[in-house]
Amino acid sequence: MSIDQQTSRAASAEQTLAARYHEIRSLTEQLCAPLSGEDCVVQSMPDASPAKWHLAHTTWFFETFVLSRAFPDRQSFDPQYQYLFNSYYNEIGDRHPRPKRGLLTRPSIDEIYEYRTSVDHSMREFLKSPVSGDTQNIIETGLHHEQQHQELILTDVKHLFWCNPLRPAYCSAVTKPTSQTVSMKWVAYPKGMWSIGHAVEGFCFDHELPQHRVFVNSFALGSRLVSTGEYLSFLDDGGYRRPEFWLSDGWDTVQSKGWQAPFYWEQRGKEWWLLTLSGMRKIDESDPVCHVSFYEADAYARWSGARLPTEAEWEITAREMPVDGNFVEAGRFHPAPPTAASSSSPLQLFGDVWEWTASPYTAYPGYQPPAGALGEYNGKFMCNQIVLRGGSCATSQTHIRATYRNFFKPDARWQFSGIRLVRDV
Repeated sequence: MSIDQQTSRAASAEQTLAARYHEIRSLTEQLCAPLSGEDCVVQSMPDASPAKWHLAHTTWFFETFVLSRAFPDRQSFDPQYQYLFNSYYNEIGDRHPRPKRGLLTRPSIDEIYEYRTSVDHSMREFLKSPVSGDTQNIIETGLHHEQQHQELILTDVKHLFWCNPLRPAYCSAVTKPTSQTVSMKWVAYPKGMWSIGHAVEGFCFDHELPQHRVFVNSFALGSRLVSTGEYLSFLDDGGYRRPEFWLSDGWDTVQSKGWQAPFYWEQRGKEWWLLTLSGMRKIDESDPVCHVSFYEADAYARWSGARLPTEAEWEITAREMPVDGNFVEAGRFHPAPPTAASSSSPLQLFGDVWEWTASPYTAYPGYQPPAGALGEYNGKFMCNQIVLRGGSCATSQTHIRATYRNFFKPDARWQFSGIRLVRDV
């Protein structure tokens, strides 16, 4: 390759990066546009954050990890933001306590948008010049990080609106896609040695590395997600009152928290309703069941005579599948039933709901976190968490891939999380 060709390819990559930066940053503000100023300030629980904080923190990332490093003498927008909008990067310094983010009535939402405008202007100017490979990787991390927070904006707003007795709607309902009744089939995979983990060109997070080989026994994967109607049968059979289906910690959680159904379900007479981002509505039994914890997913699997897949089993099935499905770009913000009546391959592996696996969130063999503060991104959370795969209706399609590992504590229910089953064969 000639020097001119190398220069042209580098310039094209930078133009693409600049376009992606603009597109992703703009989507964050589009997702916040339906919210009032009051909506943007409130923190409904310690695990959630106000939309205003998400807007600021994602901007803080680029100011801290890109602009401040590229221009050490650059004057920050506001030095106090370093403390207010740091999330968990201990190497960067102290930070405002996470459970108290909702107390930050100041700076105002208008000031936060000014902050975003200022940093975006500096980033646009920065991206007009050649950018080193290392810096490009940091910017890509920041963009995928922002896409994670876009999803959190939606899930956190949904929890916030659940706490409001008016049960407000975030958006108007989108027409439901045409669906057909899809029976559950079992797609078999042979035992053997398989490679999992990221090993192709393109971005990945550090915990998707290194690719490594695992032995997997033969198994059969459910051809689609578990539906709301199927989960309703578990309820009707006394699933939440029968300890024989539950892990000990799960049963203790059911008892202490008074769970009787998936999160956001509400019984009105003999009917079940649920909160969606377009408001309250009757449950649709054809939709994938959503907002269940790992404990509930595991209990349902035991009740049905199956189990949850390991993350290796899930990745084996997903790696040859196109990343296609019901993502945030569809604007539905709710899982949809499968649209194909039959298929020789599993349906709904991507989008709709994050799929709980049976795998604890731990490091792959040979994993090493990156040096510096960005090494705190994933590795230090590898304890007491469970892996989920596949993305959801709140995930960006350009953010997800077969090797992507999400993780939450086993009692988490406010994410768009659902169930896929596996059987041993």
